Amino acid sequence: MLALAAARIGPAPDLVLALSRHGRRTLHTTGTAPPPEDRPRDRLRYELGSASKTFTGLLLARLVAAGRLSYDAPAAELLAPGHPVHPSVRAITLRHLVTHTSGLPGLPADFYPQAVPRWTTTPYAGYPTDRVVRAFLRARPRHAPGTRWHYSNFAVSVLAHTLAAATRTPWDVLVHREVLAPLHLDATSLAPGGPGADAVGHRRGGSPAPVLGIGGFAGAGAVRSTPHDLLTFLEAHLAASGAYAGTGAAGVTPFVPPPDASLATALAGMRHPVLRRGSRHAHTHTLTWFQHATPHGPVNFHAGATPGQQAFLGYCPDTGTALAAVCTRRVSFRDPFVATVHGLLTE
Repeated sequence: MLALAAARIGPAPDLVLALSRHGRRTLHTTGTAPPPEDRPRDRLRYELGSASKTFTGLLLARLVAAGRLSYDAPAAELLAPGHPVHPSVRAITLRHLVTHTSGLPGLPADFYPQAVPRWTTTPYAGYPTDRVVRAFLRARPRHAPGTRWHYSNFAVSVLAHTLAAATRTPWDVLVHREVLAPLHLDATSLAPGGPGADAVGHRRGGSPAPVLGIGGFAGAGAVRSTPHDLLTFLEAHLAASGAYAGTGAAGVTPFVPPPDASLATALAGMRHPVLRRGSRHAHTHTLTWFQHATPHGPVNFHAGATPGQQAFLGYCPDTGTALAAVCTRRVSFRDPFVATVHGLLTE
C-alpha cells in the first residue's frame, strides 16, 4: 500500500511514508537522491513547516490543562502588559490565535518587501521575533476577533511569543520541556542539526535548497523531526484517545504514554471539534488540526511546506491509525503529495 502511494506521489529526492496501526509500524522509503552515508532516510530530520503548529497547539493546551493559562486570556496583556494597542487587538485571546480567528492577516503587511527577493530560499529569515511582536501590537485586525476564520502564520507565531512571555521561558526551552521531553521526542528539534542530521530540501529544478531560516515565526514552522518521532507524536494522540494498543516495531522504542495528567488531558482534547466554518459548516477544526469525516471516523490532519520540503501528519482515532509523510521537493501546483497521503488515512 505504501509503495503504491509512493508511486502515485512520483519522483522526489527523498520520500518517507510512515504508518502506524495500533502501534504496528510500517515504513516505506525511496528517493532519487542518495541519503547521507551514515544514516538512512527514516533517521533524517525533516522540516515540518506549518505542521509545526500542531506542536504549538499542544503546548498551549497543556499549559491550559495545568491551570497556568486560560484560552480566553488577552494575548496583548500577556505579551506586553500596559502597551497601548487597538481595541480589536486588545480583544484577541489565545484561543483566537490558535484557531485562526484573530482577524490578523496571514503575515504582517511589512513582511513582504523584505521576503520577496528571497521568496524561494529563506523568506522568513529576515523578519525576527521583535518585528513579529511589534507588528502585532500595532496591528489593525481585518475582522473582529472570533467572527471569521483566516489561516495565519502571523497569529500562531504571536501565540508562541505570548506563551514564552507568559511563562518567562525561552520558546525553544518551553517546547522541549513541556512537549518534546515528556513524549520522548529525542530526535525532534526547533533548529538545524549537525552535518548529516537533517534532510536536504530541493527546489523545483532539483538543486539543493538552503536550510530553513524561520526568523520570528518559530511557532508556525520551526519543528524538524524524524518519521519515527512523528509517529510517536501521533501515537500519543491515539493513546490519549484510547486507540493505541501496540508495542512498536522491531528496533523502535515503543510509545510510552506521558505520566503527566495535564499533557494527557491536552492530547485527548486535540480530537474534539472546536470550530466549524464554510458553507453549511462543512469545514471542521479541532484546537490545532483540520478534521475530515470519513466512513471510518473523523481524521485529524495537518500539512506543511517549506521552500524545499513537504510534510503531512494525520491520525484516525476510530481505526487506531497514524500517518507521517515527508518529502524533499518543493511544493508545486497540483502536487499529488498531500492528496495521496491524505487518502491513505481516509480510504
